[in-house]
Amino acid sequence: MLHARLIVEARLLEPTTRRRLQLVAAGLAGLGALCFTVILLSVLGRNGLTAIDAPVQEWLAAGRSSTLTAVMIGLAIVFGPIALPIILLVVTLTWGIVARHAWRPLVLATGMLTGVVLAQIIGRSVNRHRPPTELMLFGPDPSFSFPSGHVLGASDFVLLTAYLVLSRRWSTRGAVAGFGFAAVCIIAAAVSRVYLGYHWATDALASVSLSLLILGCVIAFDTWRASPVAGTADPVETADPVR
Repeated sequence: MLHARLIVEARLLEPTTRRRLQLVAAGLAGLGALCFTVILLSVLGRNGLTAIDAPVQEWLAAGRSSTLTAVMIGLAIVFGPIALPIILLVVTLTWGIVARHAWRPLVLATGMLTGVVLAQIIGRSVNRHRPPTELMLFGPDPSFSFPSGHVLGASDFVLLTAYLVLSRRWSTRGAVAGFGFAAVCIIAAAVSRVYLGYHWATDALASVSLSLLILGCVIAFDTWRASPVAGTADPVETADPVR
């Protein structure tokens, strides 16, 4: 069963745990879809939540400094379209080699790719204009504004990684630390894009909402495909120690 050992990471789950994960997945996907829909309708109608865009942009612009700008540019580079794919490639290859299976690295990469595709489709469909060019601190960018690809990529990477690691070594303390760190990264990515003048606040919020939707779908798929209920798994696919 070479295919099973390399691709499918067998993981035994009690029925209650399986149901709990399914509920969490449905809740995250539903919340993400609802929030994104509300934000999208606001953007299309130029009302509702878009009322926060100008005040947030002005508030962050008023707090600009050379040091803070350098930090924000650094974050934009790390979560950008060049550095983040390289980071993802290194993480997935290293993870697959060390853990001797490709399941979780493939799930991470697929989730990230899904986010890229969604951002391109939605961005071209909505075609929202970015903030004025004079507000941009790292060179002009004429592409679409909604949603933020930087924020979506950062959110997908940290949330999916946190789930795929913590779901195999679950502990309350670990979950708080892992998802807390993920939240800090997401906030940093979102603030940096608005601070640097490339996105409105609702662009960033829409990206986080999409990421929650993707996370919910990943949890549902991972639970269904790679997590048989205890006592029903193929005896050949015995669970190896989790790495």
